[in-house]
Amino acid sequence: MTEAVNPDNIVRGTQDATGSAATPAFFSHLIKKTRSVIYPTMRLVKNKIEHNGSGTVTLMPEEPEDMWHAYNLIRPGDLLRASAIRRITTTQDTGSTSSARVHLNLVIRVKNLDFDPQSSQLHVSGQIVNETAHTKVGQFHTLDLELNRNFTLEKEIGAQGEGVGWDSIAVEMLKDAVDEGGKRKAEAVAVIMQEGLAHICFIGQFQTILKQKVEMSVPRKRHGGGEHDKGINKFYKVTLDTLLRQMEFNTSITSGSNNEAVKPVLLASPGFVAAGFQKYIQAEASSTPALKRLLPSIVVVHSASGYTHSLSEVLQSPSVKTLLADTKYARETKLMDDFLDQLRKETNKATYGPREVEAAVDQGAVGRGGGVLIISNHLFRSQDVATRKRWVSLVDRVRDVEGGEVRILSSDHESGKRLEGLGGIAALLTFPIADEDLESDEEAADAD
Repeated sequence: MTEAVNPDNIVRGTQDATGSAATPAFFSHLIKKTRSVIYPTMRLVKNKIEHNGSGTVTLMPEEPEDMWHAYNLIRPGDLLRASAIRRITTTQDTGSTSSARVHLNLVIRVKNLDFDPQSSQLHVSGQIVNETAHTKVGQFHTLDLELNRNFTLEKEIGAQGEGVGWDSIAVEMLKDAVDEGGKRKAEAVAVIMQEGLAHICFIGQFQTILKQKVEMSVPRKRHGGGEHDKGINKFYKVTLDTLLRQMEFNTSITSGSNNEAVKPVLLASPGFVAAGFQKYIQAEASSTPALKRLLPSIVVVHSASGYTHSLSEVLQSPSVKTLLADTKYARETKLMDDFLDQLRKETNKATYGPREVEAAVDQGAVGRGGGVLIISNHLFRSQDVATRKRWVSLVDRVRDVEGGEVRILSSDHESGKRLEGLGGIAALLTFPIADEDLESDEEAADAD
């Protein structure tokens, strides 16, 4: 039997609808005995969040994307416990020295995080706070979080309010990380290509990841075209093999009867490269029947180039929008499209920028009846406690007091990147507010 936590309980967060702290009884039933299963996402092994929002959780990352969620959960100032390997040098009585690698269980006060989204590697550095036979308090160490190894994260609320603890945003991120429904699997795969170049990207709920780049020389097309055709076929073969490997697509004979749905595969290129790749896959399916499951999922669209910056153009294609209409990615894209449309029409029912949005909230324009606060998750990564509290407080106010909707966009998605260009925060308003009204509110705030 394995202890696991039902993520449905985490949805309620550490606060009730009024923003008050949840009761101790709320956390007492979070941990339940369940049958041992392998979850498709981060496993919440133990939860010891206190009623005031401080406390610890123990997590086990099981998929590479779990490291992205860990990166968003862990903040400078948190305490992180994980296994570590440290090289220890000892000096003998004779004066000779020797070194050995020892396994330790260390707790560090987090200072910096280094995350590589392509390799899904997360390195967390900080000062050691637990003394061991081989380490002293205050020494610096970098913990490398690994798949299938537990780590324990503690968030504190200090006596002077210097810590933020497990605020509503941290709890929401925790809920996303341990989603047992498997909803954060890749929603689509995109192959952005041109002759001799292909970028295979996974479009997930929270980030778009470049999984693999294929690059090889293709002879130029000349009279007769023999060498060019051989080169392009070899390029298609390598790209298809790489795509199937990244998708973990089973091409064995027994997989032909597998009815599991295949995620959409977007093939995009200038000219006819993508269409040619589709024909190559169709031809391969005649000798590899399992590939026939892939064919209905393929959509060919145009792109300006075979580089990743063309992905945003691909996702704006009407056929792709229809295909991904029910995905989180498409909903966020549509939200930003609607916001920018309001700006273009100058309806005064859309505003952006930190002070402008806060002024709109103060006027009650981001509440019931269509008010939407759109905020980037990047703002919650601030190392300044006061800055994080500012945005968490705004989210809680819009959601719990004003009755508006809050949409937190990932800065690793195209929609989130568009929002970053607007200062990381924007809002759709329930009623028009002229710019001069917002300016007068800001001037009044400055006067106070």
